[in-house]
Amino acid sequence: MSFPEILELGLRVNKIGKSSVEYEVGVFVKGNEVPTAVGGYTHVFVESKSRKSVSITENVRQGLEMVYKKPMVVAKL
Repeated sequence: MSFPEILELGLRVNKIGKSSVEYEVGVFVKGNEVPTAVGGYTHVFVESKSRKSVSITENVRQGLEMVYKKPMVVAKL
């Protein structure tokens, strides 16, 4: 199996909720605009002692909004 020598990763925020953030990660061969692989995950902010979800602080929300990209809608054929 042959692997490209240089890969690039892209991270974007798809959704910002009250206490959670949905991320998407793309793996690209350097120079290509179409990802080779795409994955995602959801991060829930919790209070360390109670382990209950907590609201995202305003300064964290502002940082997340800097990498927010509206998800593309792809038509199903």
